Formats: sequence, structure tokens, C-alpha cells
Amino acid sequence: MTAALILVGGYMLGSMPFGYWLIRLVKGEDIRHAGSGNIGASNVWRTYGRRYGIPVVVLDIAKGLVPALVGTILVGELTGALAGGLAMLGHWRPLFLRFSKGGKAVATASGVLFGIAPLLGVLAMGLWLTLFLVTRYASVASMVLAVALAFIALLLREPWPVVVFAVAAGVAVLLLHRPNLARLRAGTESRFALKRRARSS
Repeated sequence: MTAALILVGGYMLGSMPFGYWLIRLVKGEDIRHAGSGNIGASNVWRTYGRRYGIPVVVLDIAKGLVPALVGTILVGELTGALAGGLAMLGHWRPLFLRFSKGGKAVATASGVLFGIAPLLGVLAMGLWLTLFLVTRYASVASMVLAVALAFIALLLREPWPVVVFAVAAGVAVLLLHRPNLARLRAGTESRFALKRRARSS
């Protein structure tokens, strides 16, 4: 029963569209009609600035971290990984947006890693930040990390639920970034500007 509640809670927490809610509350606008149309932290940051992007990053990480950590502590790594995976699913197809298109779950996946395998989470975030600062493409950093994640988990000799999560999360992130890959090939993918000013109201 405890495991089932944690799994349901993981999906429900993942379904909370913080990027959508924040911009709707503060700006009175629909983030799905701005920028890339994504509700995740990257689109919020690019479109409205870091003042709004940073809180969404933190909240999107937290909604992966909380169910994964609770599941790991109370039941075990498998439940933690499953709860984290369901949080990612909720972020992609949020219940609170009637299962419409959500985000790409990169930040949420990183939160899951911190919950089930902290060292792997730290290394993954370090690699993502390095790739992002070098390329200024969030999509490139995310896709390269998606490919590398399972190999890093194996090198660290993480338990099998963590390795399976790393493989599944990596595949999911790659699939959700197919439009970005097409734009990269066409030379139309936008670079990320950390100091970009927020849009005027």
C-alpha cells in the first residue's frame, strides 16, 4: 500500500505544471503560446528571464526528487526509481493540464537521480552544466547526457534499479528532444542566453 501511494504521488507531483502556473499567475499569459511552447524551465527562462526561470528549475527538480527520495527511504530503490519515472511521465503529460503536452522532463529526471543515486546526480548535473556552458544549447547538453547517463551509472556500479532508470530516462529524453535535433540539423536551434532580459509585460 505504501509503495502504491508513493507511485501515485509521484505522478501527481510530476503533473504539477509549475512553469505554466507561475507565468499564468504573475504574467497572466500562457507559456504554451510563447517561445517553444514548452512548459519547462528552459522555455520559461528563455522567454521571461531568469527571475522566473530559476524558480521553475528548482520546482521541476523538486518534483522528481521528492517522490524518488521518499520511495527509496520508505520502500527501496526500485520504488524510488518507479516513482521518479512516474514524476517524469506526469511532467510530460500533466494531469492538471488535461494530459496535454508538458515539458521534456530533464530537470525532473535530475531530481530523481539525486533521490535514488546522489553521486550519479551530482556527476550528471556537472556534465550537463559543462556541456551547456560550452555549447549554450540546453538541448545538446540534455541529449549528450541522456546517452552518457547509463554508462556513468554502470561505471559507478549503481544498483540495477538505478541503471534501468538511467537507460529509460535517457531514451525518454532523446525521444522528447527529436524536434530540437531537427532544428540543430537545420541550423535553427536557438542558443541560450543566461543574461537575457525578461520580456516586458
